[in-house]
Amino acid sequence: MKIEKLHHVAIICSDYQKSKKFYTGILGFAIDKEIYREERKSYKLDLSLNGQYLIELFSFPKPPSRPSRPEARGLRHIAFGVSNLSETIDYLKSKKIAVEEVRIDEFTNKQFTFIADPDDLPIEFYEL
Repeated sequence: MKIEKLHHVAIICSDYQKSKKFYTGILGFAIDKEIYREERKSYKLDLSLNGQYLIELFSFPKPPSRPSRPEARGLRHIAFGVSNLSETIDYLKSKKIAVEEVRIDEFTNKQFTFIADPDDLPIEFYEL
């Protein structure tokens, strides 16, 4: 078996319009396709970044909560590479997004930080 690349990450949100605005309006993802599945009472939003399909955003009626912090088992976070972490932080703060303190990767000495999406999903920004 040979895996070629990461195809996408699926996220189930609690408030579709709020999450759609966050991922498109704040993080800058482009909408590739948006469909409403009447039989499931569910939206499916395909999102891309720089022409690469990355996120499927789903809504479902009353999805159960999933523990995220502290360090719960399972998928931990999504990480995006950025060229300038300071500029990224300034931008996020201008959009009223709470940004954690900058950390240093002990192995690469690169800077990174975290924010949370509208459902408290951890999102990392890692300076390339």
